[in-house]
Amino acid sequence: MRQFYLAYRDEGPIVQQAVGQIPWGHNVLLLSKEDDGKKRLWYAEKIIEHGWSRAVLTHQIEIDLYGRQTSENKSHNFARTLLPLQSDLAASLLKDEYVFDFLSLGESAKEHDLEAALLEKIRNFLLELGQGFAFIGSQYHLKVGGQDFYVDLLFYHHRLRCLVAIDLKMEDFSPSFVGQLGFYLAVLDDKVRHPQDAPTIGLLLCKNRNRVVVEYALQGSQQPMTVADYCHSNGLPAPEQWEQLLAEE
Repeated sequence: MRQFYLAYRDEGPIVQQAVGQIPWGHNVLLLSKEDDGKKRLWYAEKIIEHGWSRAVLTHQIEIDLYGRQTSENKSHNFARTLLPLQSDLAASLLKDEYVFDFLSLGESAKEHDLEAALLEKIRNFLLELGQGFAFIGSQYHLKVGGQDFYVDLLFYHHRLRCLVAIDLKMEDFSPSFVGQLGFYLAVLDDKVRHPQDAPTIGLLLCKNRNRVVVEYALQGSQQPMTVADYCHSNGLPAPEQWEQLLAEE
């Protein structure tokens, strides 16, 4: 109780708005795992917003959800392609990096193997994507000019009120990826999007990205999209170590 008082004595009414509304066990967990007061309050607000259990809270702290959602180094063009409120919301909901610590893939795995593994663990995948995502389909079929095209993964986000198309790449980012995803977004907006929905957002998941290259590549895109890394855990690139780490569990 003394530690609780010392941690929040200068926060005034914020205590009642956040940490005062969550279970005591959650507060003990926050005090034991997070020294930064700003981060503790952020996690407390997320507990209230999403109803996290202590196990989920522990997981989110360990994978540094705060850092990944509040990072100023996110690679997106939302400010230019979306209305201000939609842009700010999209930037806050989509992460800078995604942690797939629930997968196991060998070194020879291809993109379709990654997609299949994510679908097999869809509950874990949705948890990592964050609150608000609803799964629509994989290899979502688009027919354009008599030709067939397929979006890797298609979701709908109920807070953004828009479709979210995910393109998976098991290699480092290349500017050519932006053109392909932009094509998918244009077709989805024209053929799939409901008239009352916001523009479709693209999420390009790559093994690694050079932020400078991404910034230049996105300058030429007229569709809202973001480029993010995926990894097994903090500091560990995916997918080379997935199989070994799963075996250790």
